Amino acid sequence: MTEQNIHVVVIGGGYAGVMAANRLTQRASVTMVNPRGGFVERIRLHQLVAGDDDAIADYSTVLADAVRVVVDAASRIDPTARTVELASGDTLPYDYLVYAVGSTATVPDSVPGASEFAYPIGEFEHAQRLSNRLADVPESAPMVVVGGGLTGVEAAAEFAESGRPVTLVTDVLGPSLGRNGRRSVAKRLAKLRVVVLDNVRVGRVAADRVVLDDGREVPSAVTVWTAGFGVPGLAAASGLSTDDLGRLLADETLTSVDDGRIVGAGDAVSPSGLPYRMSCQAALPLGAQAANTVLSRIAGEEPAEVNHGMSAQCISLGRRAGTFQVNNIDDSPRRLYVGGRTGAIVKEQVCRFTLKWMRGEAEKPGSYSWKKWTGRRQLLSGSQVATVR
Repeated sequence: MTEQNIHVVVIGGGYAGVMAANRLTQRASVTMVNPRGGFVERIRLHQLVAGDDDAIADYSTVLADAVRVVVDAASRIDPTARTVELASGDTLPYDYLVYAVGSTATVPDSVPGASEFAYPIGEFEHAQRLSNRLADVPESAPMVVVGGGLTGVEAAAEFAESGRPVTLVTDVLGPSLGRNGRRSVAKRLAKLRVVVLDNVRVGRVAADRVVLDDGREVPSAVTVWTAGFGVPGLAAASGLSTDDLGRLLADETLTSVDDGRIVGAGDAVSPSGLPYRMSCQAALPLGAQAANTVLSRIAGEEPAEVNHGMSAQCISLGRRAGTFQVNNIDDSPRRLYVGGRTGAIVKEQVCRFTLKWMRGEAEKPGSYSWKKWTGRRQLLSGSQVATVR
């Protein structure tokens, strides 16, 4: 088999999938499978709901011309036959496969009424559905956002800035932020008149209210659920090893512990059971490194271990303010942050650069680089590091 005849299927057309597909065009023919025909900017979905952005880009602007796009959903991977079964009934053969299916938003069945009345926001279709719902609700009607992570904070701020009364319900506000960064976020939310109820959980969701676990009732014409994180069940349904959440279990080269021809990237991979934080900041280098693993195997070389470091957390707080939380390379927060209008400018630049980096890789495969981190191996010391079977 020559390099020119090697075919790689990339499942997923998000940040990791696009980056991997672009990089792989150096030595292979590439087919990318994705259920949508356009690239979704997940980091702008809260803007879509508020009417500030369409949160979608044409694949021609971020994907190499050589990549074939199949608009379909993968229903099963057959590692023995090296094929991907599609929802349409078609089957795609592969020599190598990049598993980049991304993550999903979840609404827990354990909270009565949540699955019936709460709106997730983590996927494009979710955001469209919520946008349509808000179009039928007066701006004066109260909203509740459940979850004080970065998605919840951004959504609450965006809705409040557009003139809607918002209550944010969470156990902890900005748990991934440092003390100073959290204070910056809280100050901006207060300025937008977002009511923050922390140290509390939701006990029940109804059509017109949220009932807290301490018995308090909060009026809510629309309840937005941002707490929780999930991944598609494709890996488990295909008989591949996963972690407790369903992420593909891989070694430090991002290779599935079950099959050396399957490599994971992005939110849906768990290298050594120690996954990176869900973010485009991690997805882009993970996509590039997954491609490097495949390219190394094509060349008959030993693939390198994952080695990128994190640097920050970027939070938009409406269109006129933001918080840029500076992180250590291991993703722990530092005291340093940039807030206010400058924070908003930095956040917007980061959003624009994600597209620029993918476009650059499409034009010149192999050009994308990342901040290297050699400390991950030390972080894994004392724990069981996954290996390919």
